[in-house]
Amino acid sequence: MPCSDVLPFPHRRLAWAELQACSNFTFLTGGSHPEEYMDRAALLGLSAVAIADVNSVAGIVRAHTRAREIARQVAERQEFDRTIGLIGPPAPPGFRRSASAHIYNIPRLLPAAKIVLREGLSATLLPKTRVGWGQLCRLISRGRLRADKGGCDLEFDDLLEFGSDQLILLHAPPALEVQPGAPSWVSHLRRLTRRFAADVMLLLYPCYDGQDEVNFARIAALAQRYSLPLVASAAPIMHHGARRRLTDTLTAIRLGVRVDALGRSAQVNAEQRLRSPEEAAILFQAYPEALHKTAEVLEQLTFSLDALRYEYPSELNAGENPSDRLRRLAYEGLAWRYPSGATARVKKIIEHELQLIAKLNYEPYFLTVHDIVAFARSRGILCQGRGSAANSVVCYCLGVTSVSPEIGTMVFERFVSEARNEPPDIDVDFEHERREEVIQHIYERYGRHRAGLCATVVHYRGKRAIREVGRAMGLSEDTIGALSSQLWGFFSTKGLEAERMAEIGLDASDPRLRQTMALIYEVIGFPRHLSQHVGGFVITDGRLDELVPIENASMEGRTVICWDKDDIDSLGILKVDVLALGMLTCIRKAFDLISAHYGVEYTLATLPPEDPAVYDMLCRADSLGVFQVESRAQMNFLPRMRPRCFYDLVIEVAIIRPGPIQGDMVHPYIRRRNGEEPVSFPSDALGAVLGKTLGVPLFQEQAMQIAIVGAGFTPEQADRLRRSLATFKKHGNVSEFKTLFMNGMQRNGYDEDFAARCFSQIEGFGAYGFPESHAASFALLVYASSWLKYHHPGIFACALLNAQPMGFYAPAQIVRDARAHGVQLRPICVNASYWDNVMEPDGTGGLALRLGFRQIQAMREEDVAWLTAARGNGYQDVEAVWRKAGVSPKMIQALAEADAFHSLGLSRREALWAAKALTAERPLPLFAQDLEGESIAEDPAYLPQMTEGEEVVEDYVSTRLTLRAHPVALIRHRLTPGMGQSPAAPTVLGASEDQKPDLIVKHRPAHSDSHLRLVR
Repeated sequence: MPCSDVLPFPHRRLAWAELQACSNFTFLTGGSHPEEYMDRAALLGLSAVAIADVNSVAGIVRAHTRAREIARQVAERQEFDRTIGLIGPPAPPGFRRSASAHIYNIPRLLPAAKIVLREGLSATLLPKTRVGWGQLCRLISRGRLRADKGGCDLEFDDLLEFGSDQLILLHAPPALEVQPGAPSWVSHLRRLTRRFAADVMLLLYPCYDGQDEVNFARIAALAQRYSLPLVASAAPIMHHGARRRLTDTLTAIRLGVRVDALGRSAQVNAEQRLRSPEEAAILFQAYPEALHKTAEVLEQLTFSLDALRYEYPSELNAGENPSDRLRRLAYEGLAWRYPSGATARVKKIIEHELQLIAKLNYEPYFLTVHDIVAFARSRGILCQGRGSAANSVVCYCLGVTSVSPEIGTMVFERFVSEARNEPPDIDVDFEHERREEVIQHIYERYGRHRAGLCATVVHYRGKRAIREVGRAMGLSEDTIGALSSQLWGFFSTKGLEAERMAEIGLDASDPRLRQTMALIYEVIGFPRHLSQHVGGFVITDGRLDELVPIENASMEGRTVICWDKDDIDSLGILKVDVLALGMLTCIRKAFDLISAHYGVEYTLATLPPEDPAVYDMLCRADSLGVFQVESRAQMNFLPRMRPRCFYDLVIEVAIIRPGPIQGDMVHPYIRRRNGEEPVSFPSDALGAVLGKTLGVPLFQEQAMQIAIVGAGFTPEQADRLRRSLATFKKHGNVSEFKTLFMNGMQRNGYDEDFAARCFSQIEGFGAYGFPESHAASFALLVYASSWLKYHHPGIFACALLNAQPMGFYAPAQIVRDARAHGVQLRPICVNASYWDNVMEPDGTGGLALRLGFRQIQAMREEDVAWLTAARGNGYQDVEAVWRKAGVSPKMIQALAEADAFHSLGLSRREALWAAKALTAERPLPLFAQDLEGESIAEDPAYLPQMTEGEEVVEDYVSTRLTLRAHPVALIRHRLTPGMGQSPAAPTVLGASEDQKPDLIVKHRPAHSDSHLRLVR
């Protein structure tokens, strides 16, 4: 807003802007959201607000997004008021009708940061231009990369290097004391003014401690002495004084003390808040020059986040421009994907997609994704693309996805649209064990100054809020635990009602408890700290650290930016999701085993399609371990759905989700599929949207199309609804569209019940949305894992075990399921097993699954490497393992407890007895001639045999599974009414009847010697 468009101060016309507002992105310090500052500034009539967090710009985009939303709302309000005659034509430039017309006020956001240096000097930096913003980002990056996660280590020379094109508002020190051996504040000031001249100013701000008059005089004297202009700031840390208590609570959490013990760290009063122009005029009435200068500097601050222009990596290759390279790769892939020749329809689609991509200049994006996928494939890393643009012919030909775009009816323009002017969205899943290789490749290829992971803002949710606020308020741990135990839901505080608290013995009328509960409700949704996104990479053509600051993640070798996925989406910045998926690890390992044992090479795209036997298996709900359909809910639904083709799997993946379930879409779909009710459409227009799902909306895209076609949403409104779905868990703002949606559906003649169910589904998508494009990619993995389970159950079980931890089921259940499918399983053996589970000949022309050492909980892979490398023709006894492999006695004891010496003719107790004889202090014979023959004579120990029940328990303790009897089989004679103890019934856990326990499953600490007590 130009300076001429001003709000009235008493006796003068000046624009008032707050140049240093601290938001809650100065974690556990600021007491207000950036959005709240913008809303309050609009209400109070401020011309501009600078969100200046300490060494951070993490909250800037949220304020920017809110400023745009305010502008949109003001425009709508003005248009409405003009329509009904409340206001006349737009006012001429430089004129505002009255101070009361703040409903039309649109405050500017001034991007800024408060920089705190290790020398103790602090300053607020406000970029004047795009260059200045880049300098600020590089300055913060310098400090963040120099420190551990969450820290920032900046020195004065860094400010000199990166301080250009910015206004530098210096904070006056408490006293001009010169520390011995250290440069004084005055010397730093002189160096700054020599370097940046008129851009250096002195900030006049109150402390609200009763000494502001003296403090103002001291700062004004400094400004006069060193010829520095004064600018004014109220230095708010909250948008409204009502946040004082919450701000004190956050301070107590940060300092690790109770609120009662804050002392001087507590707020003296509620004055450190955003000020109106009238309040500012009173606050700084003795220093009008500071107010005038504050208004003047607005003319210098021309930078806005709207000026940020994201550029994709150029992806030039040997002089080939991106457009030519993408076209060449796409047609090479077309020949690869369709060796017999592509159909005319596919050729038409790929040409259409290439033309649209070229028109929108998205070629570098697709090439970037292609290069990442190509690297993974060159390393043998299985990957699969999904997302809005992934299920296209171009991505299919580039190898980004293995799902043929001919399946389904998705339209490319729905995701890569000229009207939406947004970058396409492609997520790529990689094997979870090898994704880090891909991440490090991205850093190496583009450089850490051009690539970084997105942040994830960790917000206060119910349980954390109860825990931290409760401790700060002095509640006992018992009370905190009781409150937390009543809570359920994501951000919900359901369960904390007075009636529920009374049930757990808490007095809801207690003043301290009531105050604590009010603070808990208030802090929910506040940012707590930054974490790293699961895999969202931002990659730029130029320097990323001139677009946004980069900092270290807690994980070694990773760097992240300070904005999350919603922030970069708001600014139109490209993100490539490099995600991890355990099932891809399993499938790749299964493909490797098939190749090794059968000599057949499979990929996701070359598996035999549409195998009826595979669908028969799924119809029987025989899906333990199968991707996405292994849950109890899916197993219950499979026999009712009875999938018979790939698209049925697409629906199967999407239908058991909160959206369709909450919207009561599951049962109507099944009834229509089974012919129990007719397929009908509310209108022909919605019939085109819902035809493939029998008139029942199941996919996120359909929900959006219903909003547009059925409720008359504009593309801009539908886009806002889509964004609100993406941020529902943090902000819960989907329901604000309900009235608009219901009125639109009613206006277009749709049944109210149908409209209510549709919106209920949309709200469900806010909790967990699932678009058709994602469902199609996941459905391919459903089919691939089902095909492997049906045709190679042993290999599939082996790969599942080697890919653990993943899925719903523990190794014991996977092993039992494999045995039920006819797989021969062999136990862990010191002479036959490896780290991984392996397939080995079973002696009858088939394969048996040999359990690996990875199943032993106490074993480490590096110890197993020594054990397998040194065994040669095999170990003859327990001591030979110790002598030849050099593994520790502790590891040998773990092998004994897992019964790995059974093939040597040693029982578990005998092996453990021998392992106990080894000590770490006993030296290995360096020059022994016959290691196998060296032994120490010892009297034999006669150990009683373990019962089968004891063996089963020890199996579970050491390996979490057993190849012996199921635990329930050992006590079935006690569980079956009227069935007595038969002579053949197994003896459980002891030598006599009176020693038998009621339950078989007993736990003992790992590596305990409880089964040696009988002989000691």
